[in-house]
This record gives sequence, C-alpha cells and structure tokens, in this order.
Amino acid sequence: MTILSDKEILEHIRNGEMNIVPFELSCLNPAGYDLRSANELTIKPKQYKLTATLETIKLGLKLTAFLHIRSSLAREGVIGSFAAVDPGFRGQLTLNLHNDGQNAVIIRKGEPIVQIVFHKLGNTATKSYSGAYQNSKGIVKSKRSRL
Repeated sequence: MTILSDKEILEHIRNGEMNIVPFELSCLNPAGYDLRSANELTIKPKQYKLTATLETIKLGLKLTAFLHIRSSLAREGVIGSFAAVDPGFRGQLTLNLHNDGQNAVIIRKGEPIVQIVFHKLGNTATKSYSGAYQNSKGIVKSKRSRL
C-alpha cells in the first residue's frame, strides 16, 4: 500500500476514485486531509463521546483509509478509537473520542479533529464495503447485535 500525497488526493477526486464533501482546500495536508467535527461537543475528563465528521467520504475500490487524532487534541488528553475505512465506503464517519486528561475539552463545530490518510491498494478490491454503516449520516451508534 502507498500513502497518497496531496497531489494524488486531488487527482483521485478529479477522476472520481474518491470524494470528500464539503471539500476545503485548507484542510488538505501533504499526506492526508483534516476532517472536521459536524457538532460542537464538550468531553469531560474520563468521558467518551461520539461525533460525526462534517465531511461525507466516498472511496473507490482502489483505496482504503485510516484515521489519526489531531496532535493538538492528543496533547490535551483526547484519544480516539477508529476503524479502517474500507474500499467502497460512502458516508459520514462516526468518531469515538475519549478524554483521558484532567480538564474538559471543547471541540467546536467545524474544528479539525482527525486526519484521514488514504492508501492505494496493491490491487483493486474485488468486494466493496457493504456493512451496516454504509451511507451513514450524522452520529451513528453501534449496530452490533446484542445477545
């Protein structure tokens, strides 16, 4: 797998292999894109909260992506638990954020919270993501079946 550069991200958007809506050029990084919070939230110490990304993501079958918490939030004690974004995924991403720090952390609507890093697969995937979170909108709680 190869990490896409800013130039390659723009090329993949132009050729329709991926999409980020709304796209903001100032969020584009040398090796990724800063996704922003769709909501304002306060995370108290030792508390976790879910938020959605402002952006809707669409990946083609040649790409996958991984999320990384912004370092400024990590320095305040915020950690995140994120799943891989599979080839063929479409929708907003729900993020699980936990405050392991001593002080409440306020995240403003539209604030960058995670960097998404896109990877080109060695071969085109034969199967597209078709899980329970396809076409997600807003915060989506767990759809795991309870026993």
